[in-house]
Amino acid sequence: MAQTSEILLSGTGGQGLLMAGLILADAVVRDGKNTVQTQSYGPEARGGASKAEVIISDGEIDFPKVTNPDVLLAMSQEAFTKYANKLDSGGILIIDSTYVKDVPETQVKVFAMPYSQMAKECLGKEMVANIMALGALAALTGVVSKESLQSALMSRIPRGTEDLNQRALELGWKTANQAAA
Repeated sequence: MAQTSEILLSGTGGQGLLMAGLILADAVVRDGKNTVQTQSYGPEARGGASKAEVIISDGEIDFPKVTNPDVLLAMSQEAFTKYANKLDSGGILIIDSTYVKDVPETQVKVFAMPYSQMAKECLGKEMVANIMALGALAALTGVVSKESLQSALMSRIPRGTEDLNQRALELGWKTANQAAA
């Protein structure tokens, strides 16, 4: 039977979650697995709800939408409130505690880190919080190799931002390893 993971990246428009979904799907392909990536966002674009769905499998993928997420990244309270109840029992919940403050007790594994605040304070730009969170997600779940994720990241970001994004990925990876220890 095929090993399949369903991942939902959610937040508000402008947080870069659609880009994070594309980078993750690209990394999956580089690792030689099958993937489907879909995305949606509110009509407001910046500030409205947004989500990227990534399905990863070593077999065929029959349906392109996430139905039972194993992993949920929530980078806004609205996204958490909307999608947390869809998370599969035994799943992994990764939250940006900068913006997600109200988290009721749950049966899933919760990893909370103030990604947006850390990106602003440690790297000088909040806009790379998505890459930090993506690095943490990859480190916590093992759905892609670090090498493939780095390669996919470098192929999709704007020129001149390579160092900043690489540092964000490394910081996210490091925080996940510390949280899991």
